[in-house]
Amino acid sequence: MGAGGGGFRGWRARRPFWGGVLLTLGGGEILLTEKASMKVVLHVGMQGVAGYLLPTVMVLCGVLTLLSPGQRLFYSLVGALSTLGTWLTSNLGGFLVGLLLGLVGACLVFGWMPDQEPRGRWLRRRAKRDTAPARATPAGAVRIPAPRTGGSTPPFPPAP
Repeated sequence: MGAGGGGFRGWRARRPFWGGVLLTLGGGEILLTEKASMKVVLHVGMQGVAGYLLPTVMVLCGVLTLLSPGQRLFYSLVGALSTLGTWLTSNLGGFLVGLLLGLVGACLVFGWMPDQEPRGRWLRRRAKRDTAPARATPAGAVRIPAPRTGGSTPPFPPAP
């Protein structure tokens, strides 16, 4: 099963999964701290609307990143800005836990590249398969590995 395999693994490999999950979890954690029955709760605006609005935007950006990875740059920027806004509006960003989860998730979403080969166990298996001799070669013969396909081209032409 390659990068485009079926099932949940294939779906997860085609999107910034962990970034979206962390951004969603960060927003959810901040929303939960808004409901905390502590006296340390900071509310800004009418009944703390901003305190609930920004974490909700974070959750939406995380979910939309998972559902529509083509718009990941927009969602990551909006998610990062709303995460930074929770520092002032939502109990110091959910007592720093939600703030850190949201920022790390937004950074992972921003840095994800769709044409990148997935890293993982299957890549190690492939490398092991490529280095193992398929059949006996005559003495002195050199085994040339098959050319790799895929990947990206360099952004600039080689220097003369």
